[in-house]
Amino acid sequence: MNSKRILAALAVAIAATVGGFYAGHRFTGVDTEAATQPSGNAVEQLWQTTPPAAAGTSQPLAAYKGKPVVVNFWASWCGPCVKEMPTLSALQREYKKKGITFIGLGVDSEKNVNDFLKKVPVDYPVYVTGFGGADLARSFGNNAGGLPFTVVIDAKGAVRSTKLGEVNEAELKRTLDAL
Repeated sequence: MNSKRILAALAVAIAATVGGFYAGHRFTGVDTEAATQPSGNAVEQLWQTTPPAAAGTSQPLAAYKGKPVVVNFWASWCGPCVKEMPTLSALQREYKKKGITFIGLGVDSEKNVNDFLKKVPVDYPVYVTGFGGADLARSFGNNAGGLPFTVVIDAKGAVRSTKLGEVNEAELKRTLDAL
């Protein structure tokens, strides 16, 4: 890898980490003010994405279309992302019986995601989007580019909430209970 690519990747990583740290301390509830409203085609962009799963296979995210889904954009180097993963995993187990699926989109390298998941297993599917996942998150209104970023989509494809920064379990539960 040439030095310009390394520097660019490092700059993105630092910016996302600082953004995630800032977001994790600034926002406490379901974030509706900091993020702009998602573009009308954000959900369709998500369904048209076919990232590799951390397990090595690819699956079109369209498989989740028509079902309530919690999409969590994260990275292995993002402290608030790592901190909230056990909560998200527990919520996946709790809400699975209600038909709600959680998916993780790793804005990271495949190697980093797989190495992380060997240490911290989660109970939901995880896909690797690389830094291109930041563009997808922006389409949902994450203009700050911070991580973690969580989007709740109902069965009709409507975005019910977005959250920049670490999720608040009680608030996320209220959103999920209303689906």
